[in-house]
Amino acid sequence: MLDIAGELHRWCGDGRAFAVATVVAVEGSAPRQPGAALAVDAEGTAVGSVSGGCVEGAVYELCRAALESGESVRERFGRPGGPPGGDDGFAVGLTCGGVLDVLVVPVLPDAPGRTVLAEALAAAAAGEPVALARVVAGPAGLLGRALLVRADGTYAGALAESGGPDRAAAAEAAALLAAGRTGTVTVGMESAAGARCGDPVTLLVESCLPPPRMIVFGAVDFAAALVRAGKFLGYHVTVCDARPVFATAGRFPEADEVAVGWPHRYLDAQQASGALDARTVLCVLTHDPRFDVPLLERALRLPVAYVGAMGSRRTHEDRLGRLREAGVGEPALARLRSPIGLDLGARTPEETALSIAAEIVALRHGGTGAPLTDVRTPIHREPRRGLGSVA
Repeated sequence: MLDIAGELHRWCGDGRAFAVATVVAVEGSAPRQPGAALAVDAEGTAVGSVSGGCVEGAVYELCRAALESGESVRERFGRPGGPPGGDDGFAVGLTCGGVLDVLVVPVLPDAPGRTVLAEALAAAAAGEPVALARVVAGPAGLLGRALLVRADGTYAGALAESGGPDRAAAAEAAALLAAGRTGTVTVGMESAAGARCGDPVTLLVESCLPPPRMIVFGAVDFAAALVRAGKFLGYHVTVCDARPVFATAGRFPEADEVAVGWPHRYLDAQQASGALDARTVLCVLTHDPRFDVPLLERALRLPVAYVGAMGSRRTHEDRLGRLREAGVGEPALARLRSPIGLDLGARTPEETALSIAAEIVALRHGGTGAPLTDVRTPIHREPRRGLGSVA
C-alpha cells in the first residue's frame, strides 16, 4: 500500500474511512508484484491497482464489503495451471493464468491500528525510508495487524497483544528496508517471558525508500529528453555540467537539481557525502575526453547500478584506451554500457532517451532487450539485487 501512500495520506488527513487491498503473494505470471495496492473509500472512490485490470472489479467489491463488515479478509484469484478466468472461463481470475493473493484491510476512523498506518503513510509520502510489516497469515484475529519500522530499527504498533513477535518482526523488516526490498517473512509467537507459543505469523514487509538517483552528465539536448524519461521512471534526476551557460534550471526545468562543476569533482563530492547507493544510475552524455575519462575512471569503481556513456563506436574504442591508460582494469571496463542504450535505431533526443531508459529497465530486471515475440523467457522477473524498485 505504500505505492499509493501520497493519496492515502491525504485520505487519512481528511478523516476518510477506506479499505486497502494489497497483493501479498503471487504464483506464476502476474501483472503486479507484492505490495501493489487498490484502495476504496466510503464514497466509492478508488485509487491504485492490484492486477492491471483482470480482477479489479472483484477486489473493489471486496473493499466495499470490508468497509461494511469492518473485518480483514485474504482472497485468492486464479489457480496454478487453471484456465484463465477460472474453471468455467467466466469466474474471476487472471487472464495470464497466474495466482494472486490479496489482503483486504478496512481502515476506519476509530480503528486501533489506523494511527500506525497513518504514520507509515505520512513517512512514505514525505520520501522517508520506512517499512510497513502486516500480518498476512497466522492466528485468527491478527490478520492485517501492522508494525511501522524505521531505518534506525525503532518501531511503532503491535502485531499481537503480548507484543511477542514485534521485536523479531522489526528486525526482519529493518533488514528488508536496508536492502530496499519488499517481501514476506515468518516470525514465531512468543509469550511475555520469551517462550515460544502458538502458531507463527507471516508478514508482508513493504519497503519505501527515497527515489533512486539518476545523474546525467552533460547539459546537452539529449540530456533534456533523458531528464523527462528519468522522471517518468521515478528517479530523482540531476544534471551536471562544468559550463554554467548550459547548466541552467531554465534549460532543464524538469530536473530536480542542476549542478555546475567538473563532473568528476561533483561525483567525488556526492560519493563522499553518501548520496550515492546501489540504485544510482550514471549517464555520461558529454562525449568529451576532458570530462568523461576522469569521470568514468571514478564511476566504474563505484557500486552503482548503471554506468552508461554516449558516443560513436570509434569514440568508445578511444575512450577504452584512455581508461586503460588511466589504470582502469578489465572487470571495471566490462561494467560500462557504451555506446549507451539499446539498439532501437534511435535518432532524435527523445528516441535516444527512450533507448537509454529501456536499457536501464532491462538491466534492472534481467531483460534481454529482444522483442517478446522472439524470446521464451518469463515476461515478469524479480529485480536484480542492488537495482531494486524505483518507487
